[in-house]
Amino acid sequence: MNAATDTPEAAARDRRRPSGAGRIALYATLVLLALVYFAPLAWALSSSFKERSEIFAFPPRLWPDPVTFENFANLLAEQPFWRWMLMSTVVALLSTVAVVFFCSLAGFGFAKYEFRGKRLLFDVMFSSLAIPLAVILVPLFILVAKLGLAHPLFALIVPWVAPAFGIFMMRQYTEQAIPDELLSAARIDGCSEFRIFWSIVLPLLRPAIGALGVWSFLTTYNNLLWPLVIVSEPEYYTVPLGLQALFGAEGRQYDLVMAGSILAAIPAIAVFILLRKQLVSGLTAGAVKS
Repeated sequence: MNAATDTPEAAARDRRRPSGAGRIALYATLVLLALVYFAPLAWALSSSFKERSEIFAFPPRLWPDPVTFENFANLLAEQPFWRWMLMSTVVALLSTVAVVFFCSLAGFGFAKYEFRGKRLLFDVMFSSLAIPLAVILVPLFILVAKLGLAHPLFALIVPWVAPAFGIFMMRQYTEQAIPDELLSAARIDGCSEFRIFWSIVLPLLRPAIGALGVWSFLTTYNNLLWPLVIVSEPEYYTVPLGLQALFGAEGRQYDLVMAGSILAAIPAIAVFILLRKQLVSGLTAGAVKS
């Protein structure tokens, strides 16, 4: 018998592998879930090439007949769609940079430093994940308004630069990826604490940073509820807010909304495709404790 396959680790791996029937059931479930999640995107793509009346035709047809590009032409000609896209992209990029920096810094502090009240502070921070956004929406708006910080570019970014999920994720990854001996050696060499974080710790957190960056960009780019509360000037509309406004302008313009949704999905899909490896590696690396 091959010694490489006769170890306890190999035997454990063999036991964890699903059988033939189990593998078929697994793949069938994954395909079904993929179809469920892909169906709305396929319907939006099809409807973006339909006339408004055809979108609600019964029985519904997936393939548009006739195919029209007027929805895209009217959207780009009649609405400031590119300004919405620019606003969403700028806000998402600035927010992502801030989230990556502050969450990495906070996660490093929680993982590698001991201080009074550390456990309590971390528990309070982590417990905030259980609070729905709708609960804090009005108090947060009042706080931002009372402080005179309700400018859209500020209010859309700053309140969300240190999400609890990001801090928790970076703390878990830092505990496993950064050995204490490396930090001690850096201190002996005379590095300041921030220099240790910036020059040594941050480069080693690259997989987790990639995962957090993708999550932060997609979350901010697709956010509707907070911009709906804080933004009143049309020149600061993001893409979700601009598309939502089309429902109240000259009736419910579903044809323009479908076309805008397809165009708006392109940057988010591109970011996910380009950084999917970092997303998967960053999330799985923090899931296994060494």
